[in-house]
Amino acid sequence: MNENAVEILLVEDNSEDAMFTIRALKKSGLTNNLLHLKDGAEALDFLYCRGAYVSRDAGHRPRLILLDVKMPKVSGIEVLEKIKSDPGLKSIPTVMLTSSKEDPDIKKCYDLGANSYIVKPVESENFFQAIKEIGMYWMILSQSSV
Repeated sequence: MNENAVEILLVEDNSEDAMFTIRALKKSGLTNNLLHLKDGAEALDFLYCRGAYVSRDAGHRPRLILLDVKMPKVSGIEVLEKIKSDPGLKSIPTVMLTSSKEDPDIKKCYDLGANSYIVKPVESENFFQAIKEIGMYWMILSQSSV
């Protein structure tokens, strides 16, 4: 896939959770321009055109970021903080995906500017439906400045 055509950036270290999330988006016809990255460091490299993504055009930003909270190297909260403090990235809708129902995580994510916070388990029908609806909302219904 052309890295400049990415519309949905899924950052998830658990391959099973990622597969289930992708399947939910696919049911809505929203996976043509999806890129799955496995950790927060890779996500920052992609967004800031570093490392393996140094040749990517920074002017092409994803329209939606689905971001796991608990990841190795760089956590989803750290990635969210960088995204939402960057004037060039902060308008990208960012949905946190996590198994954590801990209030401090939820509050911190919303305080940092997360657009939504979805609690797994990904095997549940509620999660599946939420992912489909989030994809439809942010990719089709919502007008974006991105």
